[in-house]
Amino acid sequence: QVQVMDSGGGSVQAGGSLRLSCTVSGVTESRTCMGWFRRAPGKEREAVATIYRSSSRLNEYYADSVKGRFTISLDNEKNMVFLQMNNLQPEDTAMYYCAAGDRDWEPFATCARMSVQHFGYWGQGTQVTVSS
Repeated sequence: QVQVMDSGGGSVQAGGSLRLSCTVSGVTESRTCMGWFRRAPGKEREAVATIYRSSSRLNEYYADSVKGRFTISLDNEKNMVFLQMNNLQPEDTAMYYCAAGDRDWEPFATCARMSVQHFGYWGQGTQVTVSS
């Protein structure tokens, strides 16, 4: 059974940085899609970044709002995915969730489309608060 656990949130001032971590277990497919999502108060959940991995590819996708500031990465040895967040802004304040693509959906398409409905396994969420 797939299990996802995310951590690393906290409170920072605008311009600061945080690194979110996610541990994943139970994913044995040769091609995978992992992603980070966030939900701000009163807002819908939105994709932040996704990363696709296969034997020959490692592709990253970012929401326009975080492009150039956030970086998603994998540590295959430790079965972990990270989100390095730099130059954080108050509008980045949200609960952040790590998620794994649903095995019933093609992982490359899942990552490229960054569609929330194609992710089926979610962490508990970690709060990120950015003050001005």
